[in-house]
Amino acid sequence: MNRFTTLLVLTLTWVAASLTTLPLATTAHAQQLAIRGEILHTMAGPAITDGVVLSSNGRITAVGPASDITIPDSYEVVYAAVVTPGLVDAHTVVGLAGYLNQPQDQDQVERSGPVQPELRAIDAYNPREALVEWVRGFGVTTMHTGHGPGVLVSGQTMIVKTVGNDVAEAVIDPATMVAVTLGNGARESGAKPPGSRSKMIAMLRTELIKAQEYAEKRDTAEEGKEPARNLRLEAFAQVLSGEMKLLVTVERANDILTVLRLAEEFGIDIVLDSAAEAYLVTDQIKAAGVPVITHPTMARHGGERENATFEAARHLRDAGIPFALQSGFEAYVPKTRVILFEAAIAAANGLSFDEALASITINAARLLGIADRVGSLEVGKDADFALYDGDPFEYTTHAVGVVIDGHVVSQEVR
Repeated sequence: MNRFTTLLVLTLTWVAASLTTLPLATTAHAQQLAIRGEILHTMAGPAITDGVVLSSNGRITAVGPASDITIPDSYEVVYAAVVTPGLVDAHTVVGLAGYLNQPQDQDQVERSGPVQPELRAIDAYNPREALVEWVRGFGVTTMHTGHGPGVLVSGQTMIVKTVGNDVAEAVIDPATMVAVTLGNGARESGAKPPGSRSKMIAMLRTELIKAQEYAEKRDTAEEGKEPARNLRLEAFAQVLSGEMKLLVTVERANDILTVLRLAEEFGIDIVLDSAAEAYLVTDQIKAAGVPVITHPTMARHGGERENATFEAARHLRDAGIPFALQSGFEAYVPKTRVILFEAAIAAANGLSFDEALASITINAARLLGIADRVGSLEVGKDADFALYDGDPFEYTTHAVGVVIDGHVVSQEVR
C-alpha cells in the first residue's frame, strides 16, 4: 500500500473522529495538549500510524501509538492527517527583510561599509513582521535569520521561534554566526573595496589578524590597562574563539576552496551557505568537516548560480556531508520562499521523503546546534508541531495548524 492510499484509508476511517475535533481556536492558550495524527513523523524513528503526542507546559511529555498512550480527560485534543515536528528554516532573512520591500522594512544589509560584523540581528529583528506569520502558517516554527548576503561582512545572525510580540519572546540564540559573502555578491563598483576576490580574502584575513591581536591584548592586559573596546574586533574574536561561526555565502567551486583554506589557516568553524557548485568539490568539503546550508532548490540558476542543480541536496547526501535546506534571501516581493516547498522539490530530485523532511527538521536543528530543543518529536523537547491534511510534500495538501511551545498559534488553512 503506497503512502497516498494509506492516507486515504486512514482519512476515511477518521471521519467520525474528526467531527468531534475541538476547534483550533479553543486551544490557543492551552498548556496541556494532545496532538493525534493519522501519521506521525517523529524524525526520531519510523513514522507512527495513529500516533499521539502529549505536551504540557510547552514540552513534549509522551510520543507513541494511540494504543499505548492514555490521553488525560483534562487535555484538549487536536486531530490532523499528518503531524511533523515544527519546521526549521536553516537560513533566512525574514524578520529583518519585510514584505513591503520598502526602505523602512529592509534591514538585512547595511551598505555603508563592506565589513560590519558588529551589527546584531537582535537589534533589527521584527517579530511582528507579516512574513514571520506567513511562513509560520506553513509549519515553520524556528528560523535562523539575520543579516544576509550583499556585502563582504554584513553582520550577525540569530535563531528565533516564529512567535512573540517582542524579540525577547522569540529569541533562542541572539548571536549565532557572522554572515560573510564572497564573490560577485560582495563586489563593490568603482574604486570602492572590495573589487576582486583576492581583495575580499585579504580584507577578511586582515580583520581576523587584528582580532587575534586584540583578543591577546585584552586577555593578557593588567587590570585597568585593557585596550579600548572595539565592537568589530570583538565580533571577530568570538569567531576565532568558536563562540560564533562564519556563515559564508559562496557559489563557485574555486571560492569554496578558498574559504576552506581560510578556515584552516585561522582554525575557525564555518558553514557554507548556498554553495551552488559544492557538488564539484565534495571531497574537499567532506575532508574539512564543513556542513552546507544548500541553496533553495528552486533558486534562480543565473549569474554565479549558473551551474546550480535541483539535485544539490542529493549530491551532498551521497558525499556524506551534513546539510540542510533554507528559504534564503529573496530579492523580489514577497521577499521569502517557503522551505516546505523547497524540500518537496528536493524530494522529487534525489532525496527520499524522510531525507527531505529531515533537511527542514532534525538535520537543520543539528546543523544549527539546537537539536536538543527542536527538530524531532521526542520527550523533553519543545512542543512544536506542524499539522497537515495530507502528505506535506503534495501540491494539494494544506497546512491546517501550527503549535509552538504547546500553544496553537495558527489555525488558518494554507
